[in-house]
Amino acid sequence: MESPVRDEQDDFKDDGRGMPGSQTLTRGLELIAAVAHRPLPLAELAEQVGLTRSTVHRLASALVEHRYLKLNRGSGYSLGPRLLELGYLASRQANLPRIARDHLEQLAAQTLDTVYLGVLDGSRALYLDKIPGSRRVEVSAGVGERLPLRSTGLGKALILDGDEKALRRHYEHEARLDPGYGLTLDVWLDHMRRYAVGGYALDLEENGDHIRCVAAPIRDVTGEICGALSVATAAQYMDDRRIEGLIVEVKATAGAISGELGYSPRVERTRSKVLKGRRGR
Repeated sequence: MESPVRDEQDDFKDDGRGMPGSQTLTRGLELIAAVAHRPLPLAELAEQVGLTRSTVHRLASALVEHRYLKLNRGSGYSLGPRLLELGYLASRQANLPRIARDHLEQLAAQTLDTVYLGVLDGSRALYLDKIPGSRRVEVSAGVGERLPLRSTGLGKALILDGDEKALRRHYEHEARLDPGYGLTLDVWLDHMRRYAVGGYALDLEENGDHIRCVAAPIRDVTGEICGALSVATAAQYMDDRRIEGLIVEVKATAGAISGELGYSPRVERTRSKVLKGRRGR
């Protein structure tokens, strides 16, 4: 179905919702969004945003002049270098603990359990934030502590994208430091494969007696894992049935934080195809 084409004169009409300049800005932003995933020639770009070619040409020319768009011979308009500069500055301003804090507090209030935020720090999980739960349970890990990857839910979530070689390396490194871990390599790898498919990770009393946790990775604008969050409490408050519900809540919170960092599921689909291609070679 064809999109309705707006007349060029519409750019100079005030529909009561704002000044003409704001309408022009909105339509300029629509052009940028339209070419976000691939270059588009003028005719296709005009059809996609529902404007006349002359209007699109005028708006796109201004965006090219200011480097928000780039005109390429043969392929049409694509994102310009100014957006790369702004994206870099935005990523520098994005602070994971600051962005995540409200989401962590909300999750702690919903679950009544302790909520953690952490990042990968070498071969350990570094805990950046902790929201204590309201149950009469003390989960001992604190902010600034560095804990194992293979036995903590948060640690597993941080390495969820790793291939088998990388996962084996993590397991074997920690086996040298702590040979008393309860899961064999093969069983642990099987769990990690299942977690990777589901987009979550569990600690079923592996890192501490009677403590369980549900974790999920946080992704940045590139689709890479840049952190993880977890909900932890005593095993008596987290039976198998409750774990199923917590997986949904924890993944939703991780997704909301990821969204604020610029992550899009579309980026993940593209990234997954690339990873599958690499692993198939």
